[in-house]
Amino acid sequence: MKTNRFGFGDFQYEVVPNWGISTELGIVSDVATDSNDNVYLAVRNTPHPENPGGYILVLDRDGNILDSWGQDLFETPHGIWISRKDEILLADSSDHTVRSYTTDGQLIFTIGTQGKTGIPGSPFNRPTRAALSNSGTLFVADGYGQDRIHKFTGKGEWIMSFGETGKGSGYINLPHDVTIGDDDQVYVLDRENRRCQVFDQDGNYIREFEGLRSPNDMVIDESGYFHVAEGWYQEIASICVMSPDGKILGRWGERGNRPGCFKGAPHGLWIDANGDIYVAEVAAEKAIHKFIRI
Repeated sequence: MKTNRFGFGDFQYEVVPNWGISTELGIVSDVATDSNDNVYLAVRNTPHPENPGGYILVLDRDGNILDSWGQDLFETPHGIWISRKDEILLADSSDHTVRSYTTDGQLIFTIGTQGKTGIPGSPFNRPTRAALSNSGTLFVADGYGQDRIHKFTGKGEWIMSFGETGKGSGYINLPHDVTIGDDDQVYVLDRENRRCQVFDQDGNYIREFEGLRSPNDMVIDESGYFHVAEGWYQEIASICVMSPDGKILGRWGERGNRPGCFKGAPHGLWIDANGDIYVAEVAAEKAIHKFIRI
């Protein structure tokens, strides 16, 4: 019998049917929450890319709309990330920028030149995600146009870049996400090589976790477990859970039309302070899910 429960073992969830669904939703590329458990969706206009643009839609934890901002500013909102101090980082993969915002949409700074790529090897060429370390250092995955990770100060001043295209250890083929752990190591989802690679903050290779399937986004929970959104159009749709040492424990998620089932491709993922998971899908419209940890 089909239920509204998903997951396996110690990772069990119950979906909130139709959470956050409204007429204002287009394609939800990514999701993040702030310190008040308000939810921020990076939304693209539809159809995309024929109709470029997008905005940030802000919801409360029950899915009610609180605010929206950024209309007419973005080309392709791709990755959104929020710090513990509520600083928002948004990577726009079509206008080659990373912007920092307050939670009410006030611009703090912009990295990159809107509408222009950097010189090869330098920021940016279609960046996919940005994140801060606990010490305030900023890292950007420059994923679609070049296989680079860029390191900046917390104010957006460039420090260094690393990464070369390839398949071997330390080489990258489409860095779709970057996450900095509490261990200060840099976790890069190397999508086309189907793995997560781990570097120190100077770009030195440490280790890798293999066996992923089109990994798009990753969150490390409070216990050190890795939760990875895996998605590729109509072929792959799952959430992969790995132990703190990178061992794959299992996957959950299924396709279908009932609440909680995936229709497109899981592309963004976030875990809030309660342990609840939000999953955003591309390759489908109005596809945002909330799963409550049980």
